[in-house]
Amino acid sequence: MEQEISGRSAVPPLAVRDVLAGERLRLLTLCQELNHDLESIADSSASSNADDEHDPEGATVAYERAQVAALLAQSTLRLNEIDEAVQRLERGSYGICASCGEPIPAERLLARPTAQTCIRCAAQDGGHRDPQRA
Repeated sequence: MEQEISGRSAVPPLAVRDVLAGERLRLLTLCQELNHDLESIADSSASSNADDEHDPEGATVAYERAQVAALLAQSTLRLNEIDEAVQRLERGSYGICASCGEPIPAERLLARPTAQTCIRCAAQDGGHRDPQRA
């Protein structure tokens, strides 16, 4: 049932599209929720008279704001990775290692559909993961 993409990768394009679309929808929903959380934190901070430095809960609010902002940034990055994978799929370069040009094994793509490198090239990177290439 598997077919080739660009004549080299053995991952079914419809299955990849479905996985990427599902993950994209999940991340869009998460980003909306995190944006709402950030707005709620900002609104509650704005209605308070105390500043973070002198308010006993100020550090907690600042930490919560930073944590939500970090989760939002991470989710946005992941969303960009999915969009780039969809573009590679449309161009016919999905499933081809960006470093060595060899096909990325189907098992890796099923586990990490946004992967741009094969396991060998990812390992040669020495664990210094570039989110755009791993």
